[in-house]
Amino acid sequence: MRALFYERFGETPKVSTLPDPTPSPSGVVVAVKATGLCRSDWHGWMGHDADIRLPHVPGHELAGTIAAIGRDVRRFKIGDRVTVPFVSGCGHCHECRSGNQQVCEEQFQPGFTHWGSFAEYVAIDYADQNLVYLPDSMTYETAASLGCRFATSFRAVVDQGRLKGGEWLAVHGCGGVGLSAIMIGHALGANVVAIDIAEDKLAIARQLGATVAINSREVPDLVEAVREATGGGVHVSVDALGHPQTCFHSISNLRRRGRHVQVGLMLGEHATPAIPMARVIGHELEIYGSHGMQAWRYDAMLEMILSGKLAPEKLIGRRISLDEAALALTEMDSFKDSGISIIDRFV
Repeated sequence: MRALFYERFGETPKVSTLPDPTPSPSGVVVAVKATGLCRSDWHGWMGHDADIRLPHVPGHELAGTIAAIGRDVRRFKIGDRVTVPFVSGCGHCHECRSGNQQVCEEQFQPGFTHWGSFAEYVAIDYADQNLVYLPDSMTYETAASLGCRFATSFRAVVDQGRLKGGEWLAVHGCGGVGLSAIMIGHALGANVVAIDIAEDKLAIARQLGATVAINSREVPDLVEAVREATGGGVHVSVDALGHPQTCFHSISNLRRRGRHVQVGLMLGEHATPAIPMARVIGHELEIYGSHGMQAWRYDAMLEMILSGKLAPEKLIGRRISLDEAALALTEMDSFKDSGISIIDRFV
């Protein structure tokens, strides 16, 4: 198979022919039709993820058809159109048994713990517990855009943030994760504040339903600007970027008893950010992490998509080839692209 891989962290990846994968007894091999390019892949390439072993094929947002199947798989067959959460549960640990596969103690993560989807084929373990059937009407490109950013945002806003109609939601960072959160918040009937430093991304945020858009470079005090725009602060705030400053601002712009959800990864030199703990205590704020979404929760998200309440295809930006992805991966830290970049050509 043709695949993009790297042999050393931080060195430019290359595309070459690697051995085709074979399925484990509980797994399948998926013929990849589309896969997303995510900043988490950039973190992995930089060496920020201890699970990665070199050489490595990145990629964790994928959709395709089952090309081979393990002997113990019962729920799926060759030819099925599928996607998969980027965190797959083992099915037998305590967290999986309680329905929390997104924090499985023995989790399988394509593109991190195992080779990923920047390739013509990818092997997925624990297939019966983790694969998700794709609706016939959904394109592979749209399905791939769900895999990490949209699904993670759905769980962050709906399950972790417990956002309700009429509440205020602040979203710090209007990349793929942030724009997904804005669309979901708007669909739930919330009032959304979009925050970024790029006017083109803020313009997209307005199109997706943001009530207020703030360029953080153009206000003297971002927290005060959010509090003024919302009449005292937001009920839910999401750091969709992953930076000490956006994390601090996201917590600080909450109203009393508000909920902060950290979605953007904070690794390397950003792993231990300062937190306004006096405000957390005095205002009884809640702080949550959000790490993917369980396969069984996809049904609720897919129902909102099929009903037209959510349109994740609007978030797709560039469509690139596997060869173009080598350079694109190394430039993920520059945040140049709006929306979600999709690899849809592998040869």
